[in-house]
Amino acid sequence: MKLRTFVLAAGRGERLRPITDHIPKPLLPILGKPVLESVLERVSALGVNKIGINLHYKRNEIEKWIRQSAFSNRIKLFPEKPVLGTGGALKNAEAFLKNSTFLVHNSDILSDMDLAGLVEYHLSSGNLATLAVHDYPEFNKLRVDRKGLLKGVGASQKLKKLAFTGIAVYRPGFLKILPVGVSSVVDAWQRAMEGYRIGTFDVTGCRWTDIGTPSSYAKAAIAELKENGETLHIHPSVRNCRDIELDGYVVIENKARLSKGISLRNCVLLHGSQISEGSHYENCILGPRFRIDLRESDLFDAVNPCTFLIGTGGSDRKYYRTKTGSRSAVLMQCHKDDPDFERQMEYTHFFRKYSIPVPELLKKDAEKKTALFEDLGDLSLYSWLKCRREEKQQERIYRKVIDILVKIHTVATEHVSECPLLQERIFDYEYLRWETDYFIERFVGGIRNIRIRNLSVLKDEFNRLAARVDSFSKTIIHRDFQSQNVMITRGEIPRLLDYQGARIGPSAYDVVSILWDPYSPIEEDLRERLVDYYIGQRGISEKEFLKTLLPCRLQRHMQALGAYSFLSSVKGKKYFVKYVAEGLRLLKEDCKLAQREYPTLYFLLISIP
Repeated sequence: MKLRTFVLAAGRGERLRPITDHIPKPLLPILGKPVLESVLERVSALGVNKIGINLHYKRNEIEKWIRQSAFSNRIKLFPEKPVLGTGGALKNAEAFLKNSTFLVHNSDILSDMDLAGLVEYHLSSGNLATLAVHDYPEFNKLRVDRKGLLKGVGASQKLKKLAFTGIAVYRPGFLKILPVGVSSVVDAWQRAMEGYRIGTFDVTGCRWTDIGTPSSYAKAAIAELKENGETLHIHPSVRNCRDIELDGYVVIENKARLSKGISLRNCVLLHGSQISEGSHYENCILGPRFRIDLRESDLFDAVNPCTFLIGTGGSDRKYYRTKTGSRSAVLMQCHKDDPDFERQMEYTHFFRKYSIPVPELLKKDAEKKTALFEDLGDLSLYSWLKCRREEKQQERIYRKVIDILVKIHTVATEHVSECPLLQERIFDYEYLRWETDYFIERFVGGIRNIRIRNLSVLKDEFNRLAARVDSFSKTIIHRDFQSQNVMITRGEIPRLLDYQGARIGPSAYDVVSILWDPYSPIEEDLRERLVDYYIGQRGISEKEFLKTLLPCRLQRHMQALGAYSFLSSVKGKKYFVKYVAEGLRLLKEDCKLAQREYPTLYFLLISIP
């Protein structure tokens, strides 16, 4: 099939001012990537060889970007002076478009709609044009009949109303309907309805964003963060985050300048933005010599005007930020059969009694399986580390985290009899073997699709590993003590989340979880100092503790790879795939050190790319 694409990129972006006074709308970055680049990647996946783009406003900047892009040899530019409108742009490119079906895509639209499905439907429909539409009440203006044919634009009591997505496919004959000069494609649809089929392709439910206003642009950036399982994006050009407070969702783009002592919450910082020392910014877009204030409700999908879904982890629970009086709080909603709900309630009381810094429980409803907790913010240790810090600052925060771990492994453990639900929950041989079977099922056989020929021999090695780890002395362990479960609150005070999985197990498992963490790798010399610090704070035998580290490293990294695989392939949280490479690297490193004891596992791992 011969298909061409035309991208509409000539507009001035009036609704985006003052942003577009500095950056043309097609080059607005979403986590470092211009919107135009995302559009070109999407249409290129259709096998399109030739792409037309019309230009007018800030033409030179867009041309420069295109020349330096990977798409330069496939693009033909159509400069306009004056702007010709959505219809006139296509007529101006008639010689380029007239010999094939062509797809038209606005340059300010981000979506995950099935473009191939749209083209395929159009080719089989007999339509002169097929408009990708969806139910989006804010923009529902197209009147569509039961057959999906366009019947008009504007109000109607009888026909279904849908919104145009800014994406459509046309037969070359559509060009003949367009007049030379300035015109609107909408007017051409309405003229064409008199003798031709103008059809629609309903993509309701797809991810779709029109970045035409400051609020929709900021919302798109935050939505992309969530889609990637992140709360923070910091461009590599941003060098130093010392004395910077971050919370909520923050995007810091190329060459933004940070000043000492600033705090940011729910902000997008654009190229050239300059911030006064010691300033606080919240719910805004910052650029060179401008600030655009937004409402928090403009940035998030809200259950009601003051309740927002938060969190990007692997849990099936839902967390909402809400208000209780003047205080921010987090509402946790669990499934009615959640086995960990009562456990978390009891663990919370127990840990807080012994000064383990978990959030305060404000209210609970056991019947509805909901609870209201103190709000610890959105900045995890994982995100905190994304903003470049001096090694001394990193070590200082890790020492604070290890101090919490030591308190769990000592003070809380000494009083575990006061928490029967925790005391009876042992991280034993059976659970350890479940973890390694999970690794084989979800990672090796699942996302890697490897069939193991000598499975019985491998299971014998897993049996020996589980027996060895089970033989180590046990304390209370968090069991998922990794950087995404450590929150960094104001004043760089670490606090803990996701502790409902705590068990009685080997303390080295927690140490491995935080210091050999695939989410947040750290330098080897820093890791060694932190292990020494942990041993010193515990006052335990260095020789005996170090013997427990390698078996727990093997065990933990297999569990992590199994979890990443399950969450990405079964739960649909694709962003967990990005941690697989580091998890596998760490496990291979572990196995190289233990290959004499576990040769079958070693040879399996070196065969996995």
